[in-house]
Amino acid sequence: MNTNTKYLGLDIKSPIVVGSCGLTHDIDNLVKMEQAGAGAVIIKSVFEEQIIYDIKHSLSVMAPTENYGMSYEYIANHVAEDSLSKHFDLITEAKKRLSIPVVGSINCYSFENWMTYTKRFQDVGCDALELNMAVLPYETTLSCEDVDRLFSDIINTLKKSVSIPISIKVSQNFTDMANFMQRLSWMGINGITMFNKAINVDVDLDTLTLKHAPSLSSPDDIYNTLRWTAILSKKLRCDISASTGVHTADDVVKLLVAGAGTVQVVSCLYKNGVDYVRTLNDGLNAWMQNKGYDSLDQFRGKLAVKSNEESSLFFRTQFMKYFAQI
Repeated sequence: MNTNTKYLGLDIKSPIVVGSCGLTHDIDNLVKMEQAGAGAVIIKSVFEEQIIYDIKHSLSVMAPTENYGMSYEYIANHVAEDSLSKHFDLITEAKKRLSIPVVGSINCYSFENWMTYTKRFQDVGCDALELNMAVLPYETTLSCEDVDRLFSDIINTLKKSVSIPISIKVSQNFTDMANFMQRLSWMGINGITMFNKAINVDVDLDTLTLKHAPSLSSPDDIYNTLRWTAILSKKLRCDISASTGVHTADDVVKLLVAGAGTVQVVSCLYKNGVDYVRTLNDGLNAWMQNKGYDSLDQFRGKLAVKSNEESSLFFRTQFMKYFAQI
């Protein structure tokens, strides 16, 4: 079976891409992922928030912050550079040992560092960049116009600054999802990853304190990804990399049939090991052989909206007796 396809304009041998996570922060894991047939790997994200935390923690251990005076900026830059260099060293090593695309991932909240980090990831040799721009609009003063402007300013500036392909990883928190995703695709980006897996919060009833809820996706999470992939795949001017809720080879096939260009996996690798990529590829190939398909393009998008009359069912959000057997 021919599973060759493209991801962000790059030629890859499988539509299965390993998403940004702790597993991709280890060179041995990256090598195993390629050997198992991953089409590309996305290195664990650099979080500006984490770097700021490292700076504050490092300085507070040595002395109170107010004691540093004019040396504060110098020391802070040194701590930040040390944190970034670990990511860059990994990417350099990955580029030496892997033949599949190595994609960087960044998450910032200051405009200046979006620019700085992106250029440096390009300089170190990344084949492409995924910008983790998930926004939770929790501030009542934040309007949809503010979010729109934030995305537009960053994308338009980066497109002028770097030459490698850029993908935007988004959350599910948009009131105008279809319209906004389409406008993003018009800005000249190479792909959109749907969706970012949000960190969930729980309550410990014994101590009445907050705690982290389970962080891995569940199989049920795929349905929202499936819905929006099908709705948008024929409307965007860039490819969709479908993410969140992918646990089996059947899930991979479903998202491809809905129109995804590639499918990202993370949680299933935490549960089954990085070699599980091989199982997913074997399952995809077996399904294609059983159905008589020789290539992905023969079935990709068959159930996307505008490709099949039944796809209009993706528009339904309320239960009706008529649809009970769907």
